[in-house]
Amino acid sequence: MKKAVEMLEFEREYTSKGYGAICGMDEVGRGPLAGPVVVCALVMPLEEDKLIDGIDDSKKLSEKRREALYDKILEVAKAVSVVRVEPEEIDEINILNATKKAMRKAVDDIKDKADIAFVDAVKLDLPIPEVAIIKGDAKSYNIAAASIVAKVYRDRLMYEYAKEYPQYDFASNKGYGTAKHIAALREYGATPIHRRSFIKNFVQ
Repeated sequence: MKKAVEMLEFEREYTSKGYGAICGMDEVGRGPLAGPVVVCALVMPLEEDKLIDGIDDSKKLSEKRREALYDKILEVAKAVSVVRVEPEEIDEINILNATKKAMRKAVDDIKDKADIAFVDAVKLDLPIPEVAIIKGDAKSYNIAAASIVAKVYRDRLMYEYAKEYPQYDFASNKGYGTAKHIAALREYGATPIHRRSFIKNFVQ
């Protein structure tokens, strides 16, 4: 299990420059054919006794581990904002602009509690200073925590959609274009949560 202190290199660099509260931000769901894109921005306490060991890039963690960490993160976070942009708007403004819109809204929600924002490799025009960190979800404690919250939030949402639209196997694929998902699209057509701009090659 990765120790929290191993994820604090960037946090320590910027706290040494006088930044107190650091906002970490990450998104999940840019690539799926269905469902929203979800962004989390949060501020984690950096005092040693409040660090949560095991926080890492959400993609490196099991679902069970992410669920356990999700609850711990929400217990200690100083500020949290989760923003989603729905498929209809993704189709209207494209996925990159939808992601950036969600990121700006998430930071705006908590800007009064943050001095600087760490972003995973995306440059934005934010109301507070920002630092783009390539593969930041594997390098920054705050970004990794945000990646976990965004992932668990979106996965839970897709489980609910799986009950509503059982043919598409959303519980397993989370909206991504697996063979089973694409076969269902071709057989049953699109649902209201599909991104029309993403599925035009599969549905006439």
